[in-house]
Amino acid sequence: MGSVRIGINPITWTNDDVPELGGDIPLETCLAETRQAGYAGIELGGKFPRQSAILKPIMDSYGLRIISGWYDGRCCEREVSAEMEAIMPHLQLLKDMGSTHVVYADTSRGRHGAIWDPISKRPALSADEWPDYGRRLTGLAERMADFGVGMAFHHHMGTIVETDAEVDLLMKHTGKAVGLLFDTGHSLFAGGDPLALLRRNVTRVVHVHCKDARRDMLDKARRDDMSFMAAVMDGIFTVPGNGSIDYVPILRTLADHGYSGWLVVEAEQDPRKANPLTYATMGFKNLKAMAETAGFTVLS
Repeated sequence: MGSVRIGINPITWTNDDVPELGGDIPLETCLAETRQAGYAGIELGGKFPRQSAILKPIMDSYGLRIISGWYDGRCCEREVSAEMEAIMPHLQLLKDMGSTHVVYADTSRGRHGAIWDPISKRPALSADEWPDYGRRLTGLAERMADFGVGMAFHHHMGTIVETDAEVDLLMKHTGKAVGLLFDTGHSLFAGGDPLALLRRNVTRVVHVHCKDARRDMLDKARRDDMSFMAAVMDGIFTVPGNGSIDYVPILRTLADHGYSGWLVVEAEQDPRKANPLTYATMGFKNLKAMAETAGFTVLS
């Protein structure tokens, strides 16, 4: 069986979309508690310096790796060359920090304000738009691969690739350079079946976000057509092993197909309600135990 490392996203401490969620928590606290909880690395967030010469010594001092970092993509709206030019500073930082993939979410046709809109109000591609979109995205991903930082495409609530069916279409219309960032929580919130989605697309998975969901709050959010952020603040998400998702079959599927990347705890909550160190520690312990049960060796 393969080996994995376990990391976390800083959204446990600070939500860049909603500054009142952890806006007062300094980066130093986030990094110290990440290390204290047992993680080997962390993804980028809004409080991280964007110059590798400044960021490297900071990360080294905590013994942590930079795993990856989110990028608000616009491949649906821009030509490939313009999109590549726009993302280059971000890719260069990730490459300098030793990251192998970028978290690429296509937020074309509006996302930021839309995180407060009802979940039913979201952009979507028509059937005849998928082939051209797939060609464009593949071209972008191939340029990224040539540069040395691969694309991990993030299906995400409120974007043009939200549902399991849309992930399937994305995989159908793109080449292998477009790697999939598989996110358990976003699949479930979108009305999907994370294990079934993974089984259909496991050979394309290059990055994994482990986001659990509380079933009662998930059902409420879908029933009441809540906004994404209202559901987050209501507590829809939590760390692996503290919600309704059975992770062992998911992790076993990854292990059986030779996955050897990062497993990233990404569970945005209100830090005033969910103490970051408490939940980060819980997430690490739970995910490590489940990964080992599934057959993985967990590296430090």
